[in-house]
Amino acid sequence: MRRVNMKTSENKSLTKHDLFRANWRWLWASQLSWNYEKMMAPGYFYTVLPFLQRFYHDDELVEMMRMHDQFFNTNAFTGPFIIGMDLAIENHQGYAAKDTVAGLKTGLMGPLASVGDTIFGVIIPTVFGSIGAYMGLKGSPIGALMWIAVNLLIFFLRFSLLPLGYYQGEKLIDSAEGKLNLITQSAILLGLTVVGALIPTVVTVNVPLVFQTGKVTLKLQSVLNEIMPSLVPVLLVAFVYWLLGKKKVTSTKVILFVLVLGIVLSYFNILGV
Repeated sequence: MRRVNMKTSENKSLTKHDLFRANWRWLWASQLSWNYEKMMAPGYFYTVLPFLQRFYHDDELVEMMRMHDQFFNTNAFTGPFIIGMDLAIENHQGYAAKDTVAGLKTGLMGPLASVGDTIFGVIIPTVFGSIGAYMGLKGSPIGALMWIAVNLLIFFLRFSLLPLGYYQGEKLIDSAEGKLNLITQSAILLGLTVVGALIPTVVTVNVPLVFQTGKVTLKLQSVLNEIMPSLVPVLLVAFVYWLLGKKKVTSTKVILFVLVLGIVLSYFNILGV
């Protein structure tokens, strides 16, 4: 029997020790548990698990665990901001915030991944790495020391993002009390928009079939582009989404099916995946 978990804004805020604990678990688990099916989801799940066990019981706990074990992928440095907002909302709203949290995770992981990858994956390594390497080639140890100092600074700064996300999440709850449904719908819409925008940029499927009559050549892919650009990728994603809704169909089975289908259709020159 499900135990009702009524959360209100009167609940005690998480302590600095709680936030540090979440930060520490994310630091160790965000990349170590990465896999090609759910990517960083196991690390996210490990990070929030102690808090889920505190917030929920019985069936609610099981359902929230399943929700947090779904696909998640962002930059490891900016990810704590999402975790902080998640913990703030769940601490105050409880199980009622399930859809809100799922939408926020989906909607924020893409933009924060772009920001994090650009800053921490490109700009900082390129600028400070090249300076440090140049100074090292000139025989100066300052370049190596500077590189170590920059990485230590980043290490400590990343611990500030989770509390920042948590306090922003609390402000969101305080300023939008009684409007949870609106927040939920907005978060879901944001998540769907982000996922939809990823389809034409991530999924690449072409139809290489060419029909020729006399001097007239008709490329089927050009015709499909005239109807709607990226029509085939959209149809493929819709088909996969439909498959995932079937019983006993796991994401692993779908991946294998799409892989085999792509190989077969490519062999017969029907699709280029």
